[in-house]
Amino acid sequence: MTGITVLLVDDHLVVRSGLKALLGTQPDLDVVAEAASGEEALDLVEQLSPAVVVMDLAMGAGMDGIEAIRQLRQRNNRQAILVFTTYDSDADIVRAVDAGAMGYLLKDAVPDEIFAAIRGAVQGKSVMSAPVASRLFQQLRNPDEVLTPREAELLSLLTEGLSNRQLGQRLFISEATVKTHLAHIYAKLGVETRAAAIATAIRREGMR
Repeated sequence: MTGITVLLVDDHLVVRSGLKALLGTQPDLDVVAEAASGEEALDLVEQLSPAVVVMDLAMGAGMDGIEAIRQLRQRNNRQAILVFTTYDSDADIVRAVDAGAMGYLLKDAVPDEIFAAIRGAVQGKSVMSAPVASRLFQQLRNPDEVLTPREAELLSLLTEGLSNRQLGQRLFISEATVKTHLAHIYAKLGVETRAAAIATAIRREGMR
């Protein structure tokens, strides 16, 4: 069976070494490289095309994790990126998800949670540490704090059962732009399908 290739990005060698040793206990997880900065991460992804990038947010001098995630997402919209950090503020979580992170784990996550997040990322699943998920759910009580005005408008229109083309016509934007907005909405809401996003929108309307 082909293993899941992983790039570890953290400016602390001890953290990288510990995580590499932990992932090494799993036969299907293969750490192919390590990076100590956002710039180094971009170069290594270009060279090695790892299946999953595990990224810290704070990287000392130079490019931080948020900007690295954003640039990786711009280069390859399908790149699986997991945040692995000690930062759990609302602002950090939303910025990371908005930049394109598929999952957000805190460094006190148990091993099985880390393994599941990496395996899930390859399948396009979003995995959040329990405290992070709790914060996101709190944010969802006020969608304007998470979604941009355009995303909130698009989410509302989803409940009408419109296709991507119809959504684009309604909002005077291209179908490609609709897809980009939907991807951001799904990530921010922690859902993977249009149906789940619609269900969330209906629940939110009911809470108002």
